[in-house]
Amino acid sequence: MSQSAISDLINQMKQPEFYFHPVQTPIDLIQTHVSYVFLTGDYAYKVKKAVNFGFLDFSTLEKREHFCWQELQMNKPQAPEIYLNVLPISQKGDRLILGDDSQPVEYTLKMRQFPQDALFSTRFEQGKLTATDMENMGRVVAQFHAQSQTNDYIRSFGTPTKIREAFDENYQQTENYIGRAQTQQQFQETKQFSDRFFAQREALLEQRRENNRIRECHGDLHLRNICLWQDKIQLFDRIEFNEPFRFVDVMYDIAFVVMDLDARGAKDLGNVFLNTYLEQTGDWQGLGVLPFYLSRQAYVRAKVTSFLLDDLAVPEQTKQDAAKTAADYYRLAWDYTKTNSGQVVIMSGLSGSGKSTVARQLAQQLGAIHLRSDAVRKHLGGIPLDQKGADELYTPEMNQKTYDRLLELGIMLAQQGFPVILDAKYDRQAFRGDAIAKAQAHQLPLRILHCSAPIEVLRDRLSSRTEDVSDATTDLLSRQQATAEPFTEAEQSLVTTVDTTQNWQSQLEKMTRN
Repeated sequence: MSQSAISDLINQMKQPEFYFHPVQTPIDLIQTHVSYVFLTGDYAYKVKKAVNFGFLDFSTLEKREHFCWQELQMNKPQAPEIYLNVLPISQKGDRLILGDDSQPVEYTLKMRQFPQDALFSTRFEQGKLTATDMENMGRVVAQFHAQSQTNDYIRSFGTPTKIREAFDENYQQTENYIGRAQTQQQFQETKQFSDRFFAQREALLEQRRENNRIRECHGDLHLRNICLWQDKIQLFDRIEFNEPFRFVDVMYDIAFVVMDLDARGAKDLGNVFLNTYLEQTGDWQGLGVLPFYLSRQAYVRAKVTSFLLDDLAVPEQTKQDAAKTAADYYRLAWDYTKTNSGQVVIMSGLSGSGKSTVARQLAQQLGAIHLRSDAVRKHLGGIPLDQKGADELYTPEMNQKTYDRLLELGIMLAQQGFPVILDAKYDRQAFRGDAIAKAQAHQLPLRILHCSAPIEVLRDRLSSRTEDVSDATTDLLSRQQATAEPFTEAEQSLVTTVDTTQNWQSQLEKMTRN
């Protein structure tokens, strides 16, 4: 479409008489780098821009119609209440007619309009996005990935060569913005980071493919594409225009959410989401590719924001704002390339002592990976987390396997630079000694956080516990008390005791400052 035709389309779609249903006025227009979205009250209408960015080609009417239908078909399963239909827009004289297919000049995707405050991005801006929201989100995305398709064709997009094509394309398409939105140093060092990853971690990328972690994902999973509407979390606006952006490692989606929250200064919420997802899926191996994809997702947000700088339809003030936003994302992509130092924190205490509650809070403060023995045990046993384990899940042999796997994961992740919290009773000197020895062998700092509370408090907590992965009950407490082994003199220097009936939050704050 010519620039005058685009202006005419926008002007007419902002008029109430364009629509065959009542509208709210004024009609709001939301513009992205690839679309115009008109908010009319009950319905929203999306028109794709006639652009070709290489990775996305909406340059012809036929392509825009095709991708309108593609977007509808791909998003309807996840958000059936939102995605409704594709409608033609025909030219009759100087008027454009919605729903008329006699002489289409454009197509629009009709959607149910939900309140803007239902968006996770708006909820965040209003201070309403909670840790509980992010826990629920972690479960929703875990289920979405579990149900998403994979096959030989989809997995073919997970080869290192195929993945690298998208990375190289990003760098090629952003060289023009060096000195405008990113520095030469940021560009070079971010690219060097991904180049090293491809050179050194090819086996990991291949392993992700072999383990069916390459699936038909969302592809653009950030807070503006997630809403809480009609009492459920809905994922929308999946990538329909580019298979390599959609046929990706599941961690590609996870990284987008975490990066978006990091960019908004909400690392704690990103941590809750990440740990919930990992616990649900058991995909702790995926953390090996997480920094790689975190940097990539920040860089992509920088890139697409940079495109606004060259869009003739974008006002000058919007371009100035876009330049600053892009610069922030380029800086974040660069920050993700920096190496961190790992550490190990061992939780200790009887069932009901508050270990997991304290560990969850500490994980948010440290940005740590929270590994719960209850979840590790059930993944080893091959049973759902919400299903009660049978007696064979709690034999001495299974206990040993659980602690071995917990420690194996903890050391592996700490070596990769993650702070790690091993959340288990750790009531036996042998289990603690093994963890201490392996941490020392790998030169990883380790500390023990022992949670305590009076026995009557433990009983009350366990009897009122619902919908938790732990199967612990009050009848276990007496046996746990009798068999728990005290800390040795050598261990005492590593131990911090937290009374969880007191103000333990302030105790944690002191601990994380030290």
